[in-house]
Amino acid sequence: MAIQNFPSALQPIIQQNYLERAIDNGLESLLGYDQIADIETFPNRIGETITKTRKALKAPVTTPLNPASNTNLDNGLSASSWMVEQYTLTINEYADTIDLNIVNEGVGVADQFVKNAYTNSVQALQSRDRLARATLFNAYMGQNTRVRTTLGAPAATINVDDIRGFQNVLVNGVMVAVSGANTMSVIVGSNAYTLTGAAVDVSNVSTAPGGISGTLTFSSNVTVADATAGNQAVGQYAPTVLRPNARATTAALTGTDLLTMSLLLDGVAQLRNNAVPTVNGYYNCYLDNKSARQVFADNDFKLLFQGQHASQEFKAGKVIELLDIRFIPTTEAYQQVLGSVNVRRPILCGEGALVRGDFAGNNAMFDGLEEGELIMRDGFRFVAREPLDRLKQIVAQSWSYIGGYAVPTDATASQTIIPTASNSYWKRAVMFETA
Repeated sequence: MAIQNFPSALQPIIQQNYLERAIDNGLESLLGYDQIADIETFPNRIGETITKTRKALKAPVTTPLNPASNTNLDNGLSASSWMVEQYTLTINEYADTIDLNIVNEGVGVADQFVKNAYTNSVQALQSRDRLARATLFNAYMGQNTRVRTTLGAPAATINVDDIRGFQNVLVNGVMVAVSGANTMSVIVGSNAYTLTGAAVDVSNVSTAPGGISGTLTFSSNVTVADATAGNQAVGQYAPTVLRPNARATTAALTGTDLLTMSLLLDGVAQLRNNAVPTVNGYYNCYLDNKSARQVFADNDFKLLFQGQHASQEFKAGKVIELLDIRFIPTTEAYQQVLGSVNVRRPILCGEGALVRGDFAGNNAMFDGLEEGELIMRDGFRFVAREPLDRLKQIVAQSWSYIGGYAVPTDATASQTIIPTASNSYWKRAVMFETA
């Protein structure tokens, strides 16, 4: 690297790895949604989409061989194969930069250089974590919404708050658009109807974070009693959403519907029933600090932590590992004001709930870089560029990430293979909706 082209006050920082240390400290400062992601390399170009295939297990065999058919070369056996399901992954580039004017900063230029590096690394990690969060919730909030407008008379089309998850259905392991040939059963109000289409509203009026308002069309008329504003609309493959006091929809929550250990343990049971692997021994529960406070005040939690008053985790109220749950308070949890209720959405995740695709050509792109200092960390590129302006005064410090996230399905983990499995496409997380 052309370190000699940097101002003399910055050369020791680069040569003695102070810059790398500042970047590493920033990247280690947050525990986020990215922790649950399986990482894959992505060989395609920026903006392209790749389709990945996952295989399922085979159903157990409980029928004994018939001795009479145990003949010939095949011993009476017929070959069987495992099912497959696919997901798509798209990568894009994300980046930002900050300038350091070595004249304006004067004697503090070295200190400011390190602070800029730290700030860039925190921003980079937070940016990627929000991409992970948005992708995760986009899937796990799907197929679970409510009727927005009461029908005046029975009709086949209803307005709903969020059509995410209703637009596609799995056919032979591949997501295809819902249609008359590829239908989905949806419970509207109290009865099941056959969904044949979903359409996006011209103007989005969804109240859900990242939601898409629209219409659902069925093969038969929906009754007025079922298509009354506020009633549930839940798809047959919907992820698990748990609410206190058995509330049917988000809008039904009241200010007393708080997060409890009982609700969290219901989520653990659901993940166990789907044979979801843990993240290093625990399921990660991402929750905001108010939700964490509710759990810490819950009587069941207090009983579980009796005798643990000396625990540093309990004193600090930070990361706590208890009953297969790793509690991770975060400022990045989804919140939503709906009427008089501040809706919170803690989420309990197992391993592989996300897949992160990192661009395979990251390192090769910068072979022979001479103009500045390059540091590669966890898929990020941090570049410090020497002054190139006319007055040789401005050092540019930048970061970039090329990659993306996807939420793979586990539809092939059916009750034939796992008797306690749910019917959901997405089984590796459980979302809670509380006040």
